Amino acid sequence: MVEAMLVQIVETVAFDDQKPGTSGLRKKVRVFQQPNYAENFVQSVFDSLEGYAGDTLVVGGDGRFLNREVIQVVLRMAAANGFGRVIVGQGGILSTPAASHVIRKYGAFGGLVLSASHNPGGPDEDFGIKYNIGNGGPAPESVTDAIHARSLTITRYKTLETPDIDLDAIGTHDVAGMAVEVIDPVADYAELMETLFDFAAIRALLGTGFTISFDAMSAVTGPYATEIFERRLGAPAGTVVNGTPLPDFGHHHPDPNLVHAKDLYDRLMQADGPDFGAASDGDGDRNLIIGKQRYVTPSDSLAVLAANAHLAPGYASGLAGIARSMPTSGAADRVAAALGIPLYETPTGWKFFGNLLDAGLATICGEESAGTGSSHVREKDGIWAVLLWLNILAARRESVAAIMADHWARYGRNYYARHDYEAIATDRANALMAKLRDSLATLAGTETPAGAVQAADDFSYTDPTDGSVSAKQGVRILFAEGSRLVFRLSGTGTQGATLRLYIERYEPAGGDLGLEPGDALAPLIAAAEQLASIREFTGMDEPSVIT
Repeated sequence: MVEAMLVQIVETVAFDDQKPGTSGLRKKVRVFQQPNYAENFVQSVFDSLEGYAGDTLVVGGDGRFLNREVIQVVLRMAAANGFGRVIVGQGGILSTPAASHVIRKYGAFGGLVLSASHNPGGPDEDFGIKYNIGNGGPAPESVTDAIHARSLTITRYKTLETPDIDLDAIGTHDVAGMAVEVIDPVADYAELMETLFDFAAIRALLGTGFTISFDAMSAVTGPYATEIFERRLGAPAGTVVNGTPLPDFGHHHPDPNLVHAKDLYDRLMQADGPDFGAASDGDGDRNLIIGKQRYVTPSDSLAVLAANAHLAPGYASGLAGIARSMPTSGAADRVAAALGIPLYETPTGWKFFGNLLDAGLATICGEESAGTGSSHVREKDGIWAVLLWLNILAARRESVAAIMADHWARYGRNYYARHDYEAIATDRANALMAKLRDSLATLAGTETPAGAVQAADDFSYTDPTDGSVSAKQGVRILFAEGSRLVFRLSGTGTQGATLRLYIERYEPAGGDLGLEPGDALAPLIAAAEQLASIREFTGMDEPSVIT
């Protein structure tokens, strides 16, 4: 333990903008560079916790700009606040799912993940800090509310005056008596993946000439993908592109969607392109899946993975249940019904899945925002999703397009899209949502280009494990046969507000399963404009991003 006389008590003034969102505190780098800003938040986290004296803290991030500097701050403050050990990834690197696994494997008290996920990095871009609890998952609202409350009243923080440690040197270091273990950030995670998937079968598939391309987007998954796909599975060198994590992600936006991973999409759409393509985001918890000439939506990917999970050794005994966020399409619901297992519909935010996973109620979880994962960790996991797809492809020896066609023929197709209106004035976004909420009682029966509104509500969730209630989680407007519109404001941006519109139309098996999504959804898109006056409130004629 650090001697009390070495601890420095630094007087500070509270900031009023440190309320964690669904994935921690995210702000522009220059906000975090303000004197005492990062220190205030870290101390607010520590002040909100009890019983960690002498215990272990895990620290790591996605390598973005400011990552190394804030890790040094955290190490000094962890020692000053009484932690006995910190485990940190070499170079300050730990993907979000790898950090979750390390917390769980080594029985840590919790961890600080330094990331702004899929947001851009660099001196003029974004940074973030998220606290994960001892189960490896994001802190629940009770903890984040306590952190926010403390951040509004904080007057001092604890630190030390000690030299920086060498984050690149694997081994045990000392910070004023606290052990700092710098570990290989990939090894523990890669070993976990080998317990879940049939690596021999995937190697055999690749040995047939089956080709894959993985775009790490110059972000954290580069080292993980290189070790797993190229070294352990034997894919050719160069299979992983943009595999070196860069502080600014190579001036790219590390969000694995069809806008920011267009190069990958274009390659997969060529007749002579790879058989399978995938990408992950800034901190490694999201995924993009594309087969040769067949893009797979995240909602469809969740459904296919759940329907075929038994083909992987780690899931051969079946699934306890499936969980999806409310805006995610109902494709997984039909798989759950066919398997005779529960389907849980939760608010957006992986922390809501944690209780279900801990209670053994669900095995596979997913969000429409390109996040899927399972009970192996308590975060969504991009590499995991890619490996499960590869395991399925190795077992079925069919193309992605053939697997999707078979899935739709069996379960029907949920045509689906998300329209993001980014960086709009917060007051205008709030006014749009307020208007929708005020009209909920009278929307039923309203005629629209998509037909009459059947029902409308503001989604509320009661957690089946602890009875906690999360209200106002998004406005749902429901039409016949499972078609719907969902409106919600995102909590992951750092500038203005992002309005997200989710559009879904269900086509039963035997129906027209080959439409272009834009054509299939056009009447619902027109209905959304009629009901919400999007152009009027946002000042935008079209979305910033369509996925």
